[in-house]
Amino acid sequence: QVQLVESGGGLVQAGGSLRLSCAASGRIFRFNRMDWYRQAPGKQRELVAGITSGSTTAYADSVKGRFTISRDNAKNTVYLQMNNLKSEDTAVYYCAADVRSTPWDDGNVYWGQGTQVTVSS
Repeated sequence: QVQLVESGGGLVQAGGSLRLSCAASGRIFRFNRMDWYRQAPGKQRELVAGITSGSTTAYADSVKGRFTISRDNAKNTVYLQMNNLKSEDTAVYYCAADVRSTPWDDGNVYWGQGTQVTVSS
């Protein structure tokens, strides 16, 4: 089993910045990829940013140029640096990780509990 714990959410004014962290623990051999999703009230969960095992990154169009995903392999942690935040970024942000627990399995997806980000205008 793998546990993901997000932190770093909070209330910030429009134009401000926050950095989210997602620390993974448990039986981890290798990450296939790690992603950040978000879900605003009344909306579907959407992929915000992702990073592969080879450190290839991808972003939703709405956050390109403002958000940066990165990872610290030694700490099994992925980060989401969010700059120039807008009111429409308000949502619960979730970390998801596709994790191989042994060299012989393909991987399983695990989710964190989410962290609230609120941007006031």
